[in-house]
Amino acid sequence: MLSFLAEPTLTHYLVLGAILFAISIAGIFLNRRNVLILLMAIELMLLAVNLNFVAFASHLGDMAGQVFVFFILTVAAAESAIGLAILVLLFRNVGSIDVEDLGELKG
Repeated sequence: MLSFLAEPTLTHYLVLGAILFAISIAGIFLNRRNVLILLMAIELMLLAVNLNFVAFASHLGDMAGQVFVFFILTVAAAESAIGLAILVLLFRNVGSIDVEDLGELKG
């Protein structure tokens, strides 16, 4: 009947993870001005890797990949909180979050 409505396989998840990873790489290289966009691209990259971990864990019937994802998401949440706090301080001191304006902080 309709084969695209069937259960997604490991290949579908890996292709989706590769697409998300490629979008994040493009986001990093195309937008080098705004630090907030760079942080969002890095987070998207981590989510693409986590998707691959969960897909392989499900495919192999092993819980190790899901445990890795739990720890990666915990570290990513802490990294995001610290990164946003640093961005707020940079915006207060410099008045901008552009990467080019951050060169003024060299001392």
